[in-house]
Amino acid sequence: MKISQIRLESTNAQISMETRKATNQIQQPKADMLIEQPKADLSIRTIQGKLTIDQSQARADVDLKSVFLRTEEFAQMGKQGLLVGIQRRAQEGEELMKIENSGNPISMQAKRNGQKPTKEFGIGFVPSVGSVKVNYQPAVVETSITPNKPIISVQVNKPVHDYQPGKVEISLGQRNNLNIDFETIDIMV
Repeated sequence: MKISQIRLESTNAQISMETRKATNQIQQPKADMLIEQPKADLSIRTIQGKLTIDQSQARADVDLKSVFLRTEEFAQMGKQGLLVGIQRRAQEGEELMKIENSGNPISMQAKRNGQKPTKEFGIGFVPSVGSVKVNYQPAVVETSITPNKPIISVQVNKPVHDYQPGKVEISLGQRNNLNIDFETIDIMV
């Protein structure tokens, strides 16, 4: 006897999945910073010191006098000599007017006027102490300082963010298949 036989052969469908991971990169650039310190404003004003030395008295002590000083001294000496002479003559005139009182005024006057006066001698220091006069005015320094504040400039940079999302690709890796085969088989009964 002949029997028909159906033979089924099937293959399952297979899914193929391909995955790509997500990437995330973040970079933070440094801030751009500029700091500048201007110099301070400085002004200095100096009034010069002054030194004066007056040695005219010391020069006069060693007889190194100027023409003007010598002329003044000679004028003083002449004036003083004139006054002494006038006083002496007035005194002698009074003595002669009173000749009747007592004494001998003519011989006394002759004796006084005939002798030179004795000169005095003394020890002295040339030039005299303190004859050089020194005067000093010290210098004056005035300073003015104005500090300047620093100039600070900051530029913040935004972060650099690079994000690639992940992806999953699904595809049919193998199709399903069904094979149907008819076969006749002889069977013995």
